[in-house]
Amino acid sequence: MTPGHLSILGMGPGDPELMTVKAARLLREAPVAAWFCRHDRPGHARQIAGDMLSPHVVGLRFAYPFTTEIPLCDPAYLVRMAAFYDECAERIATHLLAGRDVALLCEGDPFLFGSAMYVFDRLHPRFTCTVVPGITAMAGCWSAAQRPMVHGDDVLSVIPGTLDAESLTARLEQADAAVIMKLGRNLEKVRTALRHAGREERAIYVERATQPQQRCMKLTDMKGPAPYFSIILVPGREAAR
Repeated sequence: MTPGHLSILGMGPGDPELMTVKAARLLREAPVAAWFCRHDRPGHARQIAGDMLSPHVVGLRFAYPFTTEIPLCDPAYLVRMAAFYDECAERIATHLLAGRDVALLCEGDPFLFGSAMYVFDRLHPRFTCTVVPGITAMAGCWSAAQRPMVHGDDVLSVIPGTLDAESLTARLEQADAAVIMKLGRNLEKVRTALRHAGREERAIYVERATQPQQRCMKLTDMKGPAPYFSIILVPGREAAR
């Protein structure tokens, strides 16, 4: 039997109309669809897909064993997440070996902090794979905020908020323009790093970009906790042009 084909689909930042034509076509054609989620939520990529999936699709829901409960530096994090991705890959492989194509859904772009890349690493040596790029969350955010980010020879830095405070400050001091992802419980640490780097006044907070609950504001005006789908933008030097 000829094995099935794995398609990893970038679903974009949230608005279903921002999905590419190719991703939408493969999504509708897929006999099997897989997606990641928290144990108590349906999954953002699945929500973007909405009713575009075939009514006869076989769904594979991959619920993370944890999300923010264990820090990245804890050795148990890598061990348990590796086992989780091993299991996800094997569940997909079962369908591929039976000759069924599988679409793996990933919000944003699959290869930019996407969980799908870990399944790709495990399966692409064994099966044919197509990776469909998606509009990134950061692109959704700066478009929603209507702020050009890089000008001329500006260098853009993409910085995870999970870094320690000293590393965050150092990278922000060196950056012409910056996107800070993975906020959540790291928000206050990121605020402090921006302040120490002299960038707090330029920082823009964007939450759930391109979605109905979207919010954009100066970071200094933002109160309260930051949800997972939030990003801070620091526009570049805005040189003459």
